[in-house]
Amino acid sequence: MSGALPSGLRRAIELFSRLPGVGDKTAARFAMHLLSGDRALARALGEALLDLDAAVVTCERCGYFADASEGRATCAICADPRRDDRVLCVVARVQDLLGFERSGAMRGRYFVLHKLLSPLDGVSPADLPMQALVARVADGVEEVIVATPPTVDGEATALYLARELRPSGARVTRLASGVPHGGDLEFADQITLGRALEGRRAIE
Repeated sequence: MSGALPSGLRRAIELFSRLPGVGDKTAARFAMHLLSGDRALARALGEALLDLDAAVVTCERCGYFADASEGRATCAICADPRRDDRVLCVVARVQDLLGFERSGAMRGRYFVLHKLLSPLDGVSPADLPMQALVARVADGVEEVIVATPPTVDGEATALYLARELRPSGARVTRLASGVPHGGDLEFADQITLGRALEGRRAIE
């Protein structure tokens, strides 16, 4: 961006550009819109971002997000008594969890890793929350559905989880084919995710 832009505007553009999928042009469009088109939205967005850290906490049971204003450390999914405690779906990201929720096909519980094994990015087995996952599986889980994305890192993580969870006695399964290789589960359509769940297979 041109050095002629005010420093505050340059800072806003730089911060927007750090968001996933947002390039310099889109970041500039966001910042310009908030500055010249909708100051009320800019103020509301700023207040919401300031409150975000205090208003939303990570669920201590599954790694999803919980509403701090409700005074609890567990999310709405973990608190739902209608869920099947015997089935645990392990996902890499919160976005993947939301994809399954939109499909309506997953009625069990979730566990969010928040990362995948990736030697190039410095993520090793020690960086995965395995202790919490093993403890969760030991709490009456009969099947663990490993729903990591069909990428190199996702497949490596799935094999590692299967090996580590095998002593638990729980059945460890993988999503069936149908989800495009290298694709994000977040963007898979509801029918594809539903069929991938229905056709899941054991990890050998």
